Amino acid sequence: MSKVCEICGKGPVAGRSISQRGKAKKHGGVGLKTTGITKRTFHPNLQSIKIHVNGSNKTTKVCTACIRSGKIVKASAVKKS
Repeated sequence: MSKVCEICGKGPVAGRSISQRGKAKKHGGVGLKTTGITKRTFHPNLQSIKIHVNGSNKTTKVCTACIRSGKIVKASAVKKS
């Protein structure tokens, strides 16, 4: 199953998760110490919705940023004639 937006091409991005212990200096401690770094992935918020494309309706996976920005037209928003 694809994890890529069909409109803008946004997909998974690699990153790191950092585990720390201790108390922050601003809260009266001696500072945070890193105890481990592991790899992780950040996935876009994809929604499976019906959109109107070239006079027909199509189900696609679209990220919420494209939905909010108005890059797509939902199938239910199109008037039937």
